Amino acid sequence: MVRSIALSLIHYLLGRNNRIGFCWYHSKAKMSRMVQARRLEGVEKNIWVEFVKLAATYKTVNLGQGFPNFPPPDFVREALVEAVGGENTLLHQYTREFGHPRLVAILARFFGKLLERDLDPLKNVMVTVGAYEALFCCFQALVDDGDEVIIIEPYFDCYEPMVKMAGGTSVFIPLQLNAAEGGKLNSSRDWQLNPAELAAKFTKRTKAIVLNSPNNPLGKVFSRKEMELIAELCVRHDVLCFSDEVYEWLVYDGNKHIRMASLPGMWERTVTIGSAGKTFSATGWKVGWTIGPDHLLKHLRTIHQNSVYHCATAAQEAVACGLEQEFERFGKPESYFAQLPQRLQRKRDFLVQSLLAVGMKPIIPEGSYFVVADLSEFKDELPDEPDSEEPYDYRFTKWMIKNKGLTAIPVSAFFSPPQKKNFDHLIRFCFAKEDSTLEAADSILQQWSRKTQGQ
Repeated sequence: MVRSIALSLIHYLLGRNNRIGFCWYHSKAKMSRMVQARRLEGVEKNIWVEFVKLAATYKTVNLGQGFPNFPPPDFVREALVEAVGGENTLLHQYTREFGHPRLVAILARFFGKLLERDLDPLKNVMVTVGAYEALFCCFQALVDDGDEVIIIEPYFDCYEPMVKMAGGTSVFIPLQLNAAEGGKLNSSRDWQLNPAELAAKFTKRTKAIVLNSPNNPLGKVFSRKEMELIAELCVRHDVLCFSDEVYEWLVYDGNKHIRMASLPGMWERTVTIGSAGKTFSATGWKVGWTIGPDHLLKHLRTIHQNSVYHCATAAQEAVACGLEQEFERFGKPESYFAQLPQRLQRKRDFLVQSLLAVGMKPIIPEGSYFVVADLSEFKDELPDEPDSEEPYDYRFTKWMIKNKGLTAIPVSAFFSPPQKKNFDHLIRFCFAKEDSTLEAADSILQQWSRKTQGQ
């Protein structure tokens, strides 16, 4: 009798434990499906995370990620030191959530002059945590489920995942290369929009187009004719423009940066994105901004106040001081905005000659930090890997990092999936580096060239 009761109790407990285990397992499985928000599907990978790690793992000369390894100008650094170490203790505390008063005031004054328009610093300007957050606010605030966003290829890689996270659909249009005549080197201006193809991309579902001029990675500075084409289509179809102009001061060879918001009919439909990181060679400060009409920026402010809310006060104060000084000497030879592109153009030309020496064919950029090089002569450098899902430029840059000690970025990362295989013969180098860094890269390339010729 006792034995029978004991066995029954054991069977009951085992059965109960099995049911508990079954319920726990299935509950955990269900939870694991619920953990990741649907908006994150397909956007987990990031080329910068991968290649920054590679550059740190191997001892390399890093011409990959787009940041200068030379310091910001003295007057901006001194302003930051004063902001941090001075007597104004409030600069260590919160400031206005949509932008430090001193900074939005000078941004409104400066860009008001550039756009020939009176700007309200409290309504037409919002300060963000770098241009990256400015872009995020644009997509989250102004793109809805089912909206289409036109993206010109090649494009800075965050545009596509940000559209996806907002529930929108990316519609891509590639720049088309018109080969230079007579054996001349290609310039970024040789990559052009097809007007008919661009016009066909605008539909009743189009909400916005993203423009990046000067372009990353090509360094293309869109001409007035190209800008006017885009503007006319935006006005005709009532479409917004997110104008990423972070390299606005970095144009070369007498080219001129055209601001989209300055064109007829475009102020009311354009959000202009800028960056103190690129403007003052201080990418780690993460101070960016948006300029635009209040009826658009008020929605960006809603996203900002419910996400990061606030940007570092001392960094904003220092950027404000820098812009105030540049405003006073704007257009003069001593202006940093005049001196920096001259300095960078010399660095660009040095890197171009280094790439030519090894047999890579550079595309001469009209602006930005970058030179894109054609690897067509190096297609046999690595063995074929027919089972590899990675484009050739990914495999080549990883091999170059590990075996040559030189870091670059594969350009197929800046194209949509259907186009990646078509542009896997290009890699991007950053020339916004100290001369010693560029000389070290040149040494690697020259040694590489001698070994190649010796074979």
